[in-house]
Amino acid sequence: MKFGPVPVRDAEGAILAHAQSAGGRRLKKGTHLTADDVEALAANGLADVVVARLEPSDLAEDEAAAAIGSCLGTTGIDVGPATTGRVNLFARLAGVFLPDKGVVDAVNSVDPGITLATLPAYASVESGRMLATVKIIPLAVPGEAVARAVRVLREAAAIRLAPYRPRRVALIQTELPGVKASVLDKTRRVTEARLAATGSAIVRELRSPHAAGALADAIAECDDAEMILIFGASAVIDRHDVLPSGIELAGGLIEQFGMPVDPGNLLLLGRLGDRRVLGAPGCARSSKENGFDWVLNRLLADIPVTNEDIRGMGVGGLLMEIASRPSPRETEGLQGEGAPVIDVVLLAAGRSSRMGGPNKLLARFDGETLLRRSARTARASRAGRVHVVLGHMREPLAAELAGLDVDLVDNPQFSEGLSTSLIAGLAAAAQADGVLVMLADQPQLTHGDLDRLIDAFSPTGEGSIVIATDGGRRANPAILSRVYAAELRALTGDVGARALIAAHPEAVREVEVGRGASLDVDTPEAMHAAGGRFDPDSDMGH
Repeated sequence: MKFGPVPVRDAEGAILAHAQSAGGRRLKKGTHLTADDVEALAANGLADVVVARLEPSDLAEDEAAAAIGSCLGTTGIDVGPATTGRVNLFARLAGVFLPDKGVVDAVNSVDPGITLATLPAYASVESGRMLATVKIIPLAVPGEAVARAVRVLREAAAIRLAPYRPRRVALIQTELPGVKASVLDKTRRVTEARLAATGSAIVRELRSPHAAGALADAIAECDDAEMILIFGASAVIDRHDVLPSGIELAGGLIEQFGMPVDPGNLLLLGRLGDRRVLGAPGCARSSKENGFDWVLNRLLADIPVTNEDIRGMGVGGLLMEIASRPSPRETEGLQGEGAPVIDVVLLAAGRSSRMGGPNKLLARFDGETLLRRSARTARASRAGRVHVVLGHMREPLAAELAGLDVDLVDNPQFSEGLSTSLIAGLAAAAQADGVLVMLADQPQLTHGDLDRLIDAFSPTGEGSIVIATDGGRRANPAILSRVYAAELRALTGDVGARALIAAHPEAVREVEVGRGASLDVDTPEAMHAAGGRFDPDSDMGH
């Protein structure tokens, strides 16, 4: 491939390397320039343009990505279309993701322009989750390199998906004096939700005294279950404590006690005939990821788990939250036991193209830039973390957020449309029960407006989608439950969540906010009407 600047008049038939404005329209990167395109570029005052010309043996980025991506589709894995040199792979079924590091490394060693990235090994995924992506870095790569990558992938599978197989599960909880029934009830709800993601269900629940003999009797009553989960009233601290002793009295074997994953150290893995028995650590009473999930998910996907496997989980096994910020478990306590965690995703990556030059987020309202004003509004609400998605003019916008307790999320693909910012924000808020998607150009929203939306939210069912309205007309912001994560990740182009919302009318709960919900400042007229002004001493965000 030949790459570099050429006179505009000589560019016909070449591939445009960088997006350009021409004749009132925008020519995207990767455009095969026609005679009309060349005339428009010349009329726009360009003397030279950076292009690529393919050699006869080269493959264009989309063709190369499609060829490699087609080798990655397998049982339970769908291959997306090639666009901008990228092919994404998605889970067709819920299960556990199994990449082969050696094969992935071999593909990435073929040519610097060919890349394959995947989720971590043993990641638990829902249907529709993106598993891997093929990205061709330059506009074209040698056909021979693509052929070598294809040979590597045909010799061995780079990625696999082990689908979950639904199981009938028994839940046993032991009791001591003073143990509240509400704690046991919550444990059942959390366990049901954990199993539901895999298609399994609790078919029997028993509560027994915290004694080895009583536990053995309870285990004996679970002959209709394929797997048994046991939560002890007190932590297991020894190989001969109540839970392991009860399992052995029932005729079972203890295969492993303890694991190098925190939280999750006190896991117990046993067997009763051909059934697996799991003694759950106390942290499994919470929905937050812990070592219990790592073992349970593999077993439910028919992936063998040995004591050697568990002892090998230490690297990457530190799952505790960063000490410098409040942990999600602490946040739950502040919001009230069981209260859902809602993070804000503040969208601020766009080009502000309708403003005709200035970046609207740098306009000032009462002496403060619109971006900082919006971020402060979000931070003052009862939401958890605030994730600000940045793209266009990243550095000056990031500078406006200095000193605010917000997370900055970079979206290098912002030019590909709104969906990329939604997906980036969703990934940053992966631990939240829901995300409040907020536009950064709504100056009249207040933290009270956001709190009313948060009050209306429910993680499932009606209220799992909350929409602000103005006089009954739907507007922004909106809260979306994490149950729609797969559908959000599947979005492409310059679209938001409107189609997703339309597909789930039974889940929508509307909250009247008023004018603040529908007022955005996309144009100079709207900006001035709302009271925004650009600093005449600045470059107005160009």
